[in-house]
Amino acid sequence: MELMDAIKQRRSIRKFEDRPVTDEVVGELMDAVMWSPSWANTQCWELVQVKDPAKREQLQQTISKGNPATKAIVSAPALFVICGRLNSSGYYNGKVTTKFGDWFMFDLGIACQSLCLAAQDKGLGTVIVGLFDHDAAAKVVGIPEGHEVVAMIPAGYPAQEVKAPKRRPAEEFLRVDSF
Repeated sequence: MELMDAIKQRRSIRKFEDRPVTDEVVGELMDAVMWSPSWANTQCWELVQVKDPAKREQLQQTISKGNPATKAIVSAPALFVICGRLNSSGYYNGKVTTKFGDWFMFDLGIACQSLCLAAQDKGLGTVIVGLFDHDAAAKVVGIPEGHEVVAMIPAGYPAQEVKAPKRRPAEEFLRVDSF
């Protein structure tokens, strides 16, 4: 698949076929994460693949009421909890160097996009879930101190087709030389 096709075709998928995602495909998704750019190559991401149905049910309980991805946490053939190592990205010599502090959210956004585009390339659908009790989810998967759970990404073969939402044309958001 061409990159622009993957970017344009990728949608948030919340319903999946009952078809496993192989370890080989998971490995290819992790390759995409591994090669994602990060601040000073800190690679601050840590991922937990959750296979245990009981843990998935516990994670589902952390999802905020009304979140349309609630069922996907347990029904998706693959589930990844995306975590970030704190105090590394955006730091030099142990000191934060950016106006926005720890840069881990930026790096994890790139890693999530890499995972989702690689999944799209493999015929998988994904949805990035961010509306949940992050601290409760961290307890479920045993996240150590110095790390934060940022998102969950259910993945699998889509059981639904989702149409592209309306997009703003570049003329509406691109400015030249000043805002």
